[in-house]
Amino acid sequence: QMQLQESGPGLVKPSQTLSLTCTVSGASITNSYYVWHWIRQPPGKGLEWMGAIVYDGSTYYSPSLKSRTYISRVTSKNQFSLQLSSVTPEDTAVYYCARGYNGMDYWGIGTLVTVSS
Repeated sequence: QMQLQESGPGLVKPSQTLSLTCTVSGASITNSYYVWHWIRQPPGKGLEWMGAIVYDGSTYYSPSLKSRTYISRVTSKNQFSLQLSSVTPEDTAVYYCARGYNGMDYWGIGTLVTVSS
C-alpha cells in the first residue's frame, strides 16, 4: 500500500535549519515514473510547492526558496529529505511530502513545523 510519512522536529528556532524526512512505502523513490515533492501550507494560506527530487537524484526547487532549500535522499531507506535554512517565523507551516504521478496522487498527512524562539 502506498504511504508517505513525514517526520522531524515540530519546533525550530529562528535562523536555524529545518530538517524533515519523508519515508515512502509502496513505491521506490528510484522508480522513473515518479517525482517526489515537498509542499508546505502556512496557517491561513495556500499550498506552496517547495521542490522535488526524481529517480536519478536530480532536484528541482522553487525559485523563491532555492537559496535556502536542499532536498536529498537515502535510497537504501527509501527516504527523501528536506532542509530549509535560515528559517524565520514566516516558515511556520504544515509541511507535506507527496508523490507525483499524473499530478500529486499520494500525500503524507503533513507535519506542523513552528519557527519560534
